[in-house]
Amino acid sequence: MSSQAWEREQQNDSRLDELASKVSALRGVTIDIYDNARDHTLIDSTSDTFSSLGTSLKGSAGRLTRMAQSGNKVAILKLSGIIVGVVLVLYWGLRLVF
Repeated sequence: MSSQAWEREQQNDSRLDELASKVSALRGVTIDIYDNARDHTLIDSTSDTFSSLGTSLKGSAGRLTRMAQSGNKVAILKLSGIIVGVVLVLYWGLRLVF
């Protein structure tokens, strides 16, 4: 093999290594873009969930207001007891966890 052929072979190998590193970098960028897009989908889904939760809470608050205005004292006391109980259970549960 002549020295020119050997030199060309080395140049080809060098260029092939450069190309492989560029392809690897491009693959990394593509994976990062995919991960970022997936994160945005998760954020959008979470936003929709909280939006529906807010709507549900507004509806529940409206029903509670109507019940309180109707003057049903027993139902109001039961509801108050349930709310206090839930708050206490959450407080004790979170206190044990943290």
